[in-house]
Amino acid sequence: MNITVFGSGNGGCTLAADWALSGHNVRLFDFEKFPDNINAINEAGGISISGKVEGFAKLDYCGFDIDQALEDCDMLFVVGPAYSTQPFGEACKGKLKEGQRVIIVPGSCGGALIFKRALGLDYNDESVIVGETHTLPYACRVMSPGVIHVYHKLTGWVYIAALPSKYTQELYETFNQVNPCVPAKNVLQTTLTNGNPAIHPAGTLMMAAWIEATKGDFYFYEDGIQPGVGRLIKGVDEERMEIAKAMGFDLYPGPVLTKKQGYLIDDDYENCYRSAPGFKGVRAPQKLDTRYFHEDVGFGLVLFEELGEKFGVETPVISSIITLASTIMQRDYRGERMRTLDKLGLDNLSCEELIHRL
Repeated sequence: MNITVFGSGNGGCTLAADWALSGHNVRLFDFEKFPDNINAINEAGGISISGKVEGFAKLDYCGFDIDQALEDCDMLFVVGPAYSTQPFGEACKGKLKEGQRVIIVPGSCGGALIFKRALGLDYNDESVIVGETHTLPYACRVMSPGVIHVYHKLTGWVYIAALPSKYTQELYETFNQVNPCVPAKNVLQTTLTNGNPAIHPAGTLMMAAWIEATKGDFYFYEDGIQPGVGRLIKGVDEERMEIAKAMGFDLYPGPVLTKKQGYLIDDDYENCYRSAPGFKGVRAPQKLDTRYFHEDVGFGLVLFEELGEKFGVETPVISSIITLASTIMQRDYRGERMRTLDKLGLDNLSCEELIHRL
């Protein structure tokens, strides 16, 4: 299969290497303002990867020419943080062939909807089929340009959904060849299964003084998520699950799903993160200006709060964290509306339509 990967960061390089080592033809693209890994991979002739994925992965193409990257593409993977999805979509506008399949890895709360809108397509348009996963299927880091280490590869429990959802089975069968996954009901389920908005903002808020005093010189999970922090994460997570329940989804509690994915050995909120082998060695942010706020509040919790309002679910803990994060960062995450129903093109749908149309 001819695979194109957009995004040359931790996840993009790992996905490209894993699929190439699994026998697929892989092309890697990124914008010119992100040259480090692209240049290093070209100089070395491929990606050196170690850990749970081992080998030297040669690519068919690696560079900044989007047309060359998309040549003969069977499946496009868009891999990056939440804020990268729209620019990648806009760059693809008018360039994708009829029937192109795309998976946003991960969706980071509605990424498939954002990408499709960036293409200028309605969410139910079938000329391009866009799906998303609820999480990145690896814990991985770029150790040096073009050199990747994979600490953990998920062997299941990665949820995937397509737009429209009748194509989910097809995308599942493709992605499952290399990345074991589970079909979700629709992209709202993958959105609400994203656990990062429950963990990162609550943890960072409670560790704010420590982060500023030490410039993040401690371990986020092992040191930072003490029982009291775990109880705050539980409060967010319970509201997330109540929103999902109102929408007809039965979600696992965050620690239960994360244990199934192999990150945790326990599943109680107060202690599971400190003992988690999959989170061992993860440093705290060096400053409060971090994606743990900007992405997981601005692109995650703000949308969760809005879904709660629409479906009549009170979210006092989520709302408090949005307000506190906005206060200490001196920015209005609600007002910025980075990921809201109107940005997803869903603001005119009723609750019933939201549940059944996607």
